[in-house]
Amino acid sequence: MAARRDLLRLALAAGVAPGFVRFARADGVPRFACGIASGSPHAQGMVLWTRLTGPGLADAVEVRWELAHDEAFSQIAARGRETALEADAHTVHAEAAGLAADRGYFYRFHALGQTSPVGRTRTAPAADAAVARLDFVIASCQRWDHGHFAAWRHAVADAPDLVFFLGDYLYEYSTARDPVREVTGGPTKSLGQYRARYALYKTDPALQAAHAACPWIVIADDHEVENDHAGSQSQTLAPDFDTRRAAAYRAWWEHMPLPKAAGAVGPAVRMHGRLDWGRLARAHWLDTRQWRDPQACPQPGRGGSNTVHPQDCAALADPRRSLLGATQERWLAEGWDLKRPWNLLAQTTLMAPFHRRDGKVWTDGWSGYAPARARLLGTVAERRVPGVVVLGGDVHANYVADLHADVDDPKSPIVASEFCGTSISSLSWAQRAIDASLPLNPHIHLGRSDRRGYGHFRLDARQLQATLRVVDDATDPDSGASTLARFAVEAGRPGPQAA
Repeated sequence: MAARRDLLRLALAAGVAPGFVRFARADGVPRFACGIASGSPHAQGMVLWTRLTGPGLADAVEVRWELAHDEAFSQIAARGRETALEADAHTVHAEAAGLAADRGYFYRFHALGQTSPVGRTRTAPAADAAVARLDFVIASCQRWDHGHFAAWRHAVADAPDLVFFLGDYLYEYSTARDPVREVTGGPTKSLGQYRARYALYKTDPALQAAHAACPWIVIADDHEVENDHAGSQSQTLAPDFDTRRAAAYRAWWEHMPLPKAAGAVGPAVRMHGRLDWGRLARAHWLDTRQWRDPQACPQPGRGGSNTVHPQDCAALADPRRSLLGATQERWLAEGWDLKRPWNLLAQTTLMAPFHRRDGKVWTDGWSGYAPARARLLGTVAERRVPGVVVLGGDVHANYVADLHADVDDPKSPIVASEFCGTSISSLSWAQRAIDASLPLNPHIHLGRSDRRGYGHFRLDARQLQATLRVVDDATDPDSGASTLARFAVEAGRPGPQAA
């Protein structure tokens, strides 16, 4: 894997892309204009994704795929045929299987006389394998009209083994005032509108390159459907919201490298899961939208979030309320790994409390479901779960925090570390608002909302190294990038330390 990382860094430093992220087009109408992707990796395979594009597509189109040991495709490891159906927006979810564990591969598609770009993917190590390292990126919140996705170009240069995408792949809104880039179409509500929005986002070259560089594990948050929705409840209390939700999740599944079995049936989709990376780490990823209880104490006549004083909202303390739903809470509690040195918990938002000077609580995040958070961290503390690192997004800011067994008692033991990443492009609070409240939050080591980017992590048996990468100017597609901060977490010693 080191050779692949060196190739990527040298090629991107020289201003060119290696073959597996080059997007060549055959003559005629481009049929792979949405790029390619891989994801949902396991020890024997992964999902390979593409979407056929252009006019004149038949209801069913045959697509061939190849997976090879080399970029020239002279050593084929697997191949197959899929049918891209109009009913699935002509997307393909090819499930490669029977592969060697912990191996890198190249892949491509053929259809209608054209060949897709070449992508790079990999299998996971066997669950019982000795593994030296896991290199991964976290990212979230890429609003088209707020900026370009230059951060992805730099993430590709880091050559990760995996990307964890933590929600808000697209935004359902129409174009913002004074946009950096225009959004075509109005708000997304129908299946056709969601499909068109994905097709727009997937034209971004940096995003295409990131999908082609390594496999992704993806979860959705609210904007893939509607801002601040909670299960079947719309922010606007729309009576037909399940119809919209079904369309949104159908389009999400169609455009993500997910298995066929994960396809949305009605308004629900299977989103949570876990993966063992050899004997080094267990990764869990959570669904924080579909099974949550509605937000407490919303504004009159509305659903969705609010900011309220806890003394004015008794529902905040109700132990029956859950952000994950009872079934998913049990699944997580029963799935912590007590033998591997690390447990990664990928989910969508900030878990640590963020105390404001006005004393109010934002009800859409974990602080709006404090008893559920206490149950989760209480299980970690009680079972002494090793190496818990919580990864999040949503809030468009970088936060690095200690998670205490009792988040309201800074003297209670630190049981986990948290890295909540900033956005790829979406705007956030003014930095001065965060600065004003940071003295009230001694468990937060860093809070920065003024820069866009991603998090890059290197994990081995002894240490997790976190590098927070930020772009110079999210309105510039060719923006440079720099390192905002570095932190480390030592195995057996929860809590991030500045590095």
